[in-house]
Amino acid sequence: MEIVPPAGTSDGDEKTHLHSGSKETAHYGTIANGQVDNPAETTVISPTRAYIAVAVLCYVNLLNYMDRYTIAGVLLNIQTYFNIKDSTAGLLQTVFICSFMLLAPVFGYLGDRYNRKFIMVAGLAVWIVTTLCSSFITESYFWVLVLMRALVGTGEASYCTIAPTIIGDLFTDSKRTLMISFFYIFIPVGSGLGYIVGSGIASATGDWRWALRLNPILGAVGLVLLLFFTPNPPRGASDSHGEMHIGQTSYLEDIKYLMKNRSFVWSSFGVTAMAFVTGALAFWTPVFLSRAQVTMGLRPPCVQKPCNTSDSLIFGAITVVTGIVGVSLGSMMSRRFRDRVPNADPLICAVGMLTSAPCLFIAIILASTSIPVTYVFIGIGETLLSLNWAIIADILLYVVVPTRRATAEALQIMVCHLLGDAGSPYLLGVMSDALRKYNPDSQTWRFRSLEYSVLVCPFVGVLGGLFFLMTALYISEDRKAAQLLTSGEPPVQSVPMTADSQAAA
Repeated sequence: MEIVPPAGTSDGDEKTHLHSGSKETAHYGTIANGQVDNPAETTVISPTRAYIAVAVLCYVNLLNYMDRYTIAGVLLNIQTYFNIKDSTAGLLQTVFICSFMLLAPVFGYLGDRYNRKFIMVAGLAVWIVTTLCSSFITESYFWVLVLMRALVGTGEASYCTIAPTIIGDLFTDSKRTLMISFFYIFIPVGSGLGYIVGSGIASATGDWRWALRLNPILGAVGLVLLLFFTPNPPRGASDSHGEMHIGQTSYLEDIKYLMKNRSFVWSSFGVTAMAFVTGALAFWTPVFLSRAQVTMGLRPPCVQKPCNTSDSLIFGAITVVTGIVGVSLGSMMSRRFRDRVPNADPLICAVGMLTSAPCLFIAIILASTSIPVTYVFIGIGETLLSLNWAIIADILLYVVVPTRRATAEALQIMVCHLLGDAGSPYLLGVMSDALRKYNPDSQTWRFRSLEYSVLVCPFVGVLGGLFFLMTALYISEDRKAAQLLTSGEPPVQSVPMTADSQAAA
């Protein structure tokens, strides 16, 4: 059966063959020597169906991040309900990220070899059940809530690892960049809505547990949409225009290939720094701002639920707006400058990280002086950070060959969470608790201890900017190497991008 080129490709483009390994044996879900191993992957995918699939994937991505930050939106209520310290509260996010991180390579391996739609459906089902169950836990069983959050990470790992690769196989070139932007714009939007919806429902019902019950209901709708409206396109369809020759490679060969891809390695370190900053600030900012207002005498400390969640509402709204603006601006800059400057994408990411750091530093310092000014600098800093969301995903898709993208997504997720947001909320909580011991009865020192802890984030942001500058040295050659591998030609070894080579390009 002939495969119609995916949306965003031209019928007149020259067809290519993909050679991703030395073995000639076809594996599940591939096409080799004209033989179809998985008929479901060769169905004609019209542009309309491809756009509907992206809309479904964006909807589920929105729910993923709403759920992830609903806990942060009601964190004050949870701390009061379970009577837990900062370090223990930070553990809720850490166990979620750890399970998400550890299982991502497993789903990456499966995603490069088996039906991706069914893997996502199974993961989403686990997420729905565990999220709903976590809303019925009483104050004597905090450890059960921790366990449930870990299982929620299991469900999300299957989706976040695989969904971008499906978009990568439905579109190509500038249209793929645009679709990836739509997908990743729902990270900050979903995160912001998580604060808004979580805190809003908790305030309306007087019980934070009701905040965890909306997402499973919406998730059930997403499960049905995912099952019936999302295709499982051939791997590499957008790059090879439907005619592929994919050889079987082992997982070890895939890892070796990725470790030699310098753009992938350095950009993964940059994403790790970004995850550290966004994970820590997203979890602690509402609590931090609440304590700042207690210090200024603007509100009393929360000693019984329900706590004042207005900071979560405001921070959530800022996250939604700055996310939309930042992702849209970053995507526009990428499309505009990529043809003129070969390494424009990592340079945009570097600028975003390096300029956001001083804004976040100023916001933290001014929190005890002026809350409105603090919100202004938080908004600027979040906008600059959001420039990167779609670009870093697009970088991975064009520097890695199609048959290894799910593995690359999984490995990047594992690294960025292992060294990033898996530990940053807990680390900041531990630092805050350690500093608080010097004056445990002072509300002012309770704020200062958390303030000194979150000041780590801007410095990690600067480090992330440097990692993206390193990516800029190699990205042009690594992209060409991936294109050559896709067309079946031997790649050229990566060399740093110098001023002379940029001029020649």
